[in-house]
Amino acid sequence: MLRRGGLVAFPTETVYGLGADAADATAVRRLYAVKARPVDHPVIVHVANSSQLDDLANDVPPWGRALAVAFWPGPLTLVVRRRTGAVCDEVTGGRDTVAVRVPAHPLAHALLAAFAGGVAAPSANRFGKVSPTTAEHVRADLDGDVDMILDGGPCAVGVESTIVDATGGEPVVLREGGVRIDAIAHVVGGDVRLATNGEVAAPGTLPSHYAPLARVEVVAAEDLAPQPGAFVLALDAVAVPAGLERLAAPHDADEYARMLYSQLREADARGAQVVLAVPPPAEGIGAAVLDRLTRAASVRRR
Repeated sequence: MLRRGGLVAFPTETVYGLGADAADATAVRRLYAVKARPVDHPVIVHVANSSQLDDLANDVPPWGRALAVAFWPGPLTLVVRRRTGAVCDEVTGGRDTVAVRVPAHPLAHALLAAFAGGVAAPSANRFGKVSPTTAEHVRADLDGDVDMILDGGPCAVGVESTIVDATGGEPVVLREGGVRIDAIAHVVGGDVRLATNGEVAAPGTLPSHYAPLARVEVVAAEDLAPQPGAFVLALDAVAVPAGLERLAAPHDADEYARMLYSQLREADARGAQVVLAVPPPAEGIGAAVLDRLTRAASVRRR
């Protein structure tokens, strides 16, 4: 299907991706159209093995290669200098860089190994909406617009990959995600700069993103108060006042991340007007959860 220019949704450990042959401009243009994604907003190219990095990239710094060794396969994306002709211009928004990842999901690996090339794959949902973490989410969002959906069960991480810019002299995190910032700093042996507010065009870094139909409000536990149509998403240690319904009660930040997108979708299914989200501590993957909630809360509803 990919070789014929089709669109294939497939699971990764983070979220489900909507894949197209990264060398096929027509297929990638269709991918952008299906997602309603801005054409200047680049997408990540997925490959089966870290050895394929040099097929796509030039001048990868030693610390960039060290990150690939440490975290691939896994939820880390490297933005690198693009090798001429490796992917079509549509993948990169015309830039001289390309984002590359090796996902850690057996079904994704089998697909990518069989295809033996780069697969451009943003999340398999309409642009700006809640990312899918099950095949059922993909069907609900894109049924009829995707040629094939590979069902690999629920995603184990639940939020997108950490994106690191490896085109300069130092690592710069463009999006927080499944790999901790302190783990990256440990590998590179120094500080890591954050530029997660869209200073550099990267997937998922627009101010408003990841949004359900319900309004999202990020609140502290002590500020929870009943209001019409409100549901609470918070750790199980957070006490919920009478008159408020829980969406879920994750035990820790990892479980919160795995549940996040499915629970935002559950809020819409239950007719919620507002989701009162008490984020987990903003460290490790909790920082990525807070980032997604903050961007969801930035969407203005009429």
